[in-house]
Amino acid sequence: MPAPSFPKAAMTADRTDHIGDTVLTLHCIEGTVPTDWYGSSFFIAPVGTVASDGLPNPNGTHIFNSDGMVYRLDLGAGEVKAANRLMRTPCHYADRATFDDPVFQPYQFRDYGMLRFSFALGLRDEVDIAFLPFKAAGEEQDRLLVTYEAGRPYEIDTHSLEVVTPVGQQQHWKAFLPMDYPFAPLMTTSHPAYDGYTHEVFMVNYGRSLNNFLESARFVYGLEGLPQEVEQVLHHLTEILNAPLLKGPLASLVSLTEGISQHLWDWLSHRLGEVLPNFTYLVSWDGQGDIQRWQLMQPDGTPVRIEQSLHQVGVTQDYVVLMDTSLKIGPEQILNNPVPDSPETERLLRQTLTRPQQPDSPTYIVKRADLAATATPNADGTIPTVTAQFCRIPMEIVHYLVDYDNPHGEITLHAAHLAATDIGEWLHDFDVFKFDPPHGPPAWLRGMIANGQMDIGRVARYRIDGDTGRLTDAKITYDSKRHWGIGFYAYQERTAEGMPPRQLKKLYWQSLGFWPELLTEFVYDLYADYPYRAIALSELLDQEADRPSSLFQVDAATLDITSAYDAPPGYFLSSPQFVPRQNGDDSGEDGYIICTAFGTDPQAEQAVNRDRKEIWVFRADDIAAGPLCKLSHPEFQFGFTMHTDWLPAIAPRTATYHVPVRQDYDPLLTQPEIRRLFHEQVYPHFETSST
Repeated sequence: MPAPSFPKAAMTADRTDHIGDTVLTLHCIEGTVPTDWYGSSFFIAPVGTVASDGLPNPNGTHIFNSDGMVYRLDLGAGEVKAANRLMRTPCHYADRATFDDPVFQPYQFRDYGMLRFSFALGLRDEVDIAFLPFKAAGEEQDRLLVTYEAGRPYEIDTHSLEVVTPVGQQQHWKAFLPMDYPFAPLMTTSHPAYDGYTHEVFMVNYGRSLNNFLESARFVYGLEGLPQEVEQVLHHLTEILNAPLLKGPLASLVSLTEGISQHLWDWLSHRLGEVLPNFTYLVSWDGQGDIQRWQLMQPDGTPVRIEQSLHQVGVTQDYVVLMDTSLKIGPEQILNNPVPDSPETERLLRQTLTRPQQPDSPTYIVKRADLAATATPNADGTIPTVTAQFCRIPMEIVHYLVDYDNPHGEITLHAAHLAATDIGEWLHDFDVFKFDPPHGPPAWLRGMIANGQMDIGRVARYRIDGDTGRLTDAKITYDSKRHWGIGFYAYQERTAEGMPPRQLKKLYWQSLGFWPELLTEFVYDLYADYPYRAIALSELLDQEADRPSSLFQVDAATLDITSAYDAPPGYFLSSPQFVPRQNGDDSGEDGYIICTAFGTDPQAEQAVNRDRKEIWVFRADDIAAGPLCKLSHPEFQFGFTMHTDWLPAIAPRTATYHVPVRQDYDPLLTQPEIRRLFHEQVYPHFETSST
């Protein structure tokens, strides 16, 4: 395999704010900027941590494990201005202080896979994934949340881009670990749902028992600071575990050991389940008061258990839809990498403990009428329960959308299947390229998602009986050229009257494309036996196949691919966003699609100009025609971008909802030095002198 062709531009980013007087006017480097669009388009991107000071991250941790940078494109007639600001939450300031100040370094955060954790302070809420626009009842101004998979959403000021307040007090959220950390380890969702007709925001808060990880917990702690000799032993042990002749005997030995110790593990699992029980809370918020919670139960009376993640929530007129999505994230990230500075330990534990993502998508459906009937805590102060109907959708899903209308109780769900594509795995320094062994990823590529897809993605539409969970109709399609790594999506989010659409008409999906250097031997072996395979392994390994990054339009009613654009070789598109035309209609395609684009220009005279990161704009009704214009600026240095949103107008925040930072954290500060950390390094950033 030649030198990696994946664009290096996606793996570099700085942490410089551009706001106020430093806002940038983007250069139109090709085409003409539209004159009939309006509003502001937002996108968010990971930009490394206080320890890495940007991207790439020298320690090669998962790229999602980063502070979030919010970028805003203000769309004027014939020009685009760009602003951006780092999301400085309270835990960001604690991270900065414990990294910079020797007094506080004993409490330092460290990288554990997709999470950044301190055993003294808790879990970083890095808010680097997505947005949610919303309004409380009676409000005219749009408000905006930024979100993360493992923490409370935060509201930001759309004008200044400053972090304003979390949603809900800490005491109203439940941690997945039973310790009173100042920064509670929470599992939530990156995609809460907003009902623009009732002004309700729906979120989740969940945790699961760690009994699946008892075997690893037995020995992984206490390994800090392994001597070189142990590193060498672990290296050889990893090689032995990989030896084909030993895989059978080792499996038999493991089976025998499991049989002998089954009673012991059953007892430990029961006790651990008492301390760390499974729980799944559906959370609602009106934008003004306290959050409300319901514990979700299955029809048999047992708690709903989430195996992987609740990356997205959907809301219809009568139902809330939750899905156990294929993103693998949670407390096992810490157990699977307990010694971040020991690569051989990490390699051994990954080889021993990593399992493939579940191949199906367990889905849970809650009647909103049941929520209304139990909207207050029980008399004894316990959280009310509500029953969720179960539906199993074949194949993995990370992102899905639902129509708001659900005629006769029928839910319409639109999805992209990331088949055998594991975004919870990333490129390590010890990985080996499947297409070019024994070589592995260079330093700048480490941390990128190991997104060498092990099967083609699919686009699907499902219909589900909301009252029973029965799957009543399924339609699935794929394009073996264009659907490799279907990821981000866009659609017309508001009608001409400013309301959410009741039915989706046109969907726009982006695919990453197939990049050989993102497929490792480890991931290949993990998914070689994928049960829903559409592309044979021999075809998958064809290096001559044309599998570009694409942007394509889907007719939601027919599931036809009605238009598509293929990125040129060496480029990929990301983060599409629909922007309506002024005085446009509700067809779902009367407007523009804005994307980020990353590439390598081999024709550039100087090497410094070869890495390209740009903004591309398409006509939504004619994607196949290619970009109307391309925009860039030498100081606009974003890296791999995530989700997007659009607002018709921005303004300084006027909402009064606010969780006081001191009130939120002070009850949890039991150690004098940690109290000092908060009083000196955290609180001053959120309190005025008058406060």
